[in-house]
Amino acid sequence: MESIKLLSNERLDEVNENLKLIQKTDGLTFGTDAFLLASFIKSAPSKKGIELGSGTGIISLLLAERKKLSKIIAVEIQEEFAALTQRNASLNKLDSVISVLNTDVAKLSCDDINGEADVIFCNPPYMKADSGKRNLSTSKYIARHEVCGDINSFCKAGFRLLKHGGKFYVVWRPDRVCDLFYALRSNRLEPKIITFVHADALTEPSIVLVSATKGGSSGATVTAPLILYEDTAHTAMSERAKRIYETLSFE
Repeated sequence: MESIKLLSNERLDEVNENLKLIQKTDGLTFGTDAFLLASFIKSAPSKKGIELGSGTGIISLLLAERKKLSKIIAVEIQEEFAALTQRNASLNKLDSVISVLNTDVAKLSCDDINGEADVIFCNPPYMKADSGKRNLSTSKYIARHEVCGDINSFCKAGFRLLKHGGKFYVVWRPDRVCDLFYALRSNRLEPKIITFVHADALTEPSIVLVSATKGGSSGATVTAPLILYEDTAHTAMSERAKRIYETLSFE
């Protein structure tokens, strides 16, 4: 990979043996939720995907690197992060697969993405605009709080941009799962596969992963929970979690 000049508020991290990631030191950094969402998305090597709210672009990068989609359009409202997604795609020589749009999800149309998408995925802001302490970093505040669009905005875009039968993947907070399901069904995205993620067997879930189908019939499968660690000290990763991290797949 070619070297790249970093800005004063940036650092370069190695995600795996094939991917490097430029991250903002004052922005949200790559975490478990992004990796698990990329793993949860089923491989569709001939299909086009749209990421709503790309941030650094890590989810799109992981999918492109594993060839789980043939074409990805990463959409990001913050100009500096749209540029960062593009730089990360170029750094990893994945810009032939990933293109970037700097726009508001609410304004996105099928014309902008050259026709309907097969797959849409997102790790949207999960906190209400008036909840929690106001973060001093504006970029972090926008990424975490529903100030530029709530979960209904993302689901509405999903319905507008997806083909009939297309898949909508989202990672969300379990304590707001009712808001998520209401938004999905209000926009005719039927939840089909639901997986709760627990740090260990004795803790409540910290993440929920959902796959929904545009125009799907009612009826969902709640899978066995994903337990990340075998012990409460979180020193021994579970065998299932190891396989997911190694294969970037739940299958």
